Formats: sequence, C-alpha cells, structure tokens
Amino acid sequence: MNIAKLMKQAQQMQAEAQKIQTDLASKKYEGTSGGGAVTAVAGGDGSLLSLKIDPAILKDGDAEIVEDLVLSAVRDALDKGKKDAAAAMGKLTGGMGLPGF
Repeated sequence: MNIAKLMKQAQQMQAEAQKIQTDLASKKYEGTSGGGAVTAVAGGDGSLLSLKIDPAILKDGDAEIVEDLVLSAVRDALDKGKKDAAAAMGKLTGGMGLPGF
C-alpha cells in the first residue's frame, strides 16, 4: 500500500471525525425520571444545559428522592449523548475499534 495514499485517507478520516464531533457538540439530549417530574437536557459535549423539576415533587420535603430523580435524569441525558456519539464514530471507523474514535 502506498504511504501517501494511507496518509491522505488518515487525514480525511481525521477531518470527518472533527466534523462529527462538532455536529455532536451542537446536539441536545433530554433525559427524564420520575415519570417526567425531572427533565435534564445535556449537550453533545457532555455539558448539562438545563434542569427542570416539577414543583409538586418538592412539596414532599424529601430531598433524597429529588436528588435521586435529578441524578437519574442527568445520567439518562448523558447516556443518550454517549450512545449517539459512539454510533456516529462507529460509522466513521467502520467498527475498527480505533482508540480515540
């Protein structure tokens, strides 16, 4: 195999990976818990963008339950983003399992 051709393919793959990462960073992923009582929105870059809590669950005064629901909703949103990223990068690498992709 020609080294120049291999290098060109690697550069194209790197450019496509950057495009995918940029696209993913602009996406939003919503996670919910407690039947929709808590909703978290995460960015594709792993940042927490917003958190909404139904005031009705705050009236009970049980902070531990609210904390668990918040944590669950945030994890749900972040997991959706990670799965989407893995699928997008998997398409790029063709399942080669390259580190960093």
